[in-house]
Amino acid sequence: MNYDVILLAGFGGPRQLADVVPFLRNVTAGKAIPDARLEQVGAHYRLFDGHSPINEQTEALRDALAAALLAEGIKLPVVIGNRNWHPFTIDALRQIADSGGRRVLTLITAAYSSYSGCRQYRDDIAAQVSTLGVPLQVDYVRSYFNTAGFVAANVAAVVAAFRQLAAAGAPTTELVFVTHSIPTLMEAASGTARPATYSAQHMEVARLVSAGVSAVLGRELPWRLVYCSRSGPPHSPWLGPDVNEAIVELARAGRTAVLLAPIGFICDHMEVIHDLDIEAAATAHKVGLGFVRASTVGTHPAFVSALVQVVNERLGSVGVDVVGDLPAWDPACAAGCCPPPATSSRPVLATPAAG
Repeated sequence: MNYDVILLAGFGGPRQLADVVPFLRNVTAGKAIPDARLEQVGAHYRLFDGHSPINEQTEALRDALAAALLAEGIKLPVVIGNRNWHPFTIDALRQIADSGGRRVLTLITAAYSSYSGCRQYRDDIAAQVSTLGVPLQVDYVRSYFNTAGFVAANVAAVVAAFRQLAAAGAPTTELVFVTHSIPTLMEAASGTARPATYSAQHMEVARLVSAGVSAVLGRELPWRLVYCSRSGPPHSPWLGPDVNEAIVELARAGRTAVLLAPIGFICDHMEVIHDLDIEAAATAHKVGLGFVRASTVGTHPAFVSALVQVVNERLGSVGVDVVGDLPAWDPACAAGCCPPPATSSRPVLATPAAG
């Protein structure tokens, strides 16, 4: 298959305080949430002058991916189109169409498959193509959580973080893998037309990363998977346990330190720098645990190579290659794949690629 361009489909994030409420209006469109509530939800952005790092990190990934593709002789431009903030998806698609492009290969900036991490992006892009009125062919790479490069980049991050803790003298460290929580209805829907649910995908990556870390360190670390950034109505059940609850439990169990590995995120956006670096770190300090947070995969060369791999798979240049026990996801969505949860249970801010 030949393509004219790669669309890097991002979430987007505010760049200044004046952007925060308009950005959150976009995130929560259709839910009739008053601005006063959005001001409360977005309070943590004020700690960073309203600026989310997701924008620069998505731009860095765009540049790294374009360079890696070019190094392999693939001369495809990479453009960013965000669901919720500038540059918006429709602007990117209009730019593509105006330059004569008609065949678009899309890479979503979320590694795992679920409604909020995959289907919602696809639905939004389809709606924007319809609005634009240009006959664009839009295809997708597969979910890339079980690529060798994604796992390897996370292994490298955890090993570096463990050595940081070890140097500080924390012998009873627990490895805690973290991802964004989602409603349990969304979790169930994520497995309707796929080989594994959202949580099962993360458990597989956690298992693979733990094994890789153990091989490097020559010892096994106890590990668990937890969740962060729950939002939405209190009566709606979400995946747990929460990372802060897990940290308190570790202290009661006699651990001396916790190592958080944010395998559910590909870059240090707001859910990482606020919910983990500030809130979870404060919880660890309160209960007397040493704390370190492993880096996200960002533009690690192994991760970028994983993205090149899935692009090449769609180009037909290489065969499909996965690690672990789960198969490669079909890049095309089957009918009924990852349907949205019921309206009454839809989250206020529930996306594994939030800003």
